[in-house]
Amino acid sequence: MGEPIGIVKVTVVQGKRLVVRDFRSSDPYVIVKLDNQTAKTKVINSCLNPIWNEELTFYITEPIGVLNLEVFDKDRFKADDKMGHAHLSLQPIVSSARLRRVLQVSTGETTIRKVIPDSDNCLVRDSSVSYVNGEVVQDVWLRLCGVESGEIELKIKWVDLPSAAPSR
Repeated sequence: MGEPIGIVKVTVVQGKRLVVRDFRSSDPYVIVKLDNQTAKTKVINSCLNPIWNEELTFYITEPIGVLNLEVFDKDRFKADDKMGHAHLSLQPIVSSARLRRVLQVSTGETTIRKVIPDSDNCLVRDSSVSYVNGEVVQDVWLRLCGVESGEIELKIKWVDLPSAAPSR
């Protein structure tokens, strides 16, 4: 892995229509992975439509990786049950952040790129990468794979690294 080129802040907002893995409900949490970085949300007890609103931070390096999510049901006395997985390419937000710098967009709200559901992502619907109040952001709904139902909402924000001192 090379030097970091930026940071993405991934807010795991909420889940909808998650699958039942206990008697009548589930105790879901989300593990998010990017390359060799891993972060985890808190467990929401007895809930199929959990609201996490947790921000997780990842460093971005070249080549641009894929964000992988796994949802689990927390169990006390046995292994946690899988509740689905999803993935999202970060290339659109990284290239949009680069484009914003080239175009020198600095004020207002501008849609930079539209991302449609395809094999590079698990998008439920079209998603826009936008420049809002000085930040490059993307709101996404991901469909969970490997299960009967379930969606996860993420808010992704690009953060430029502070300019490093020139190397000699």
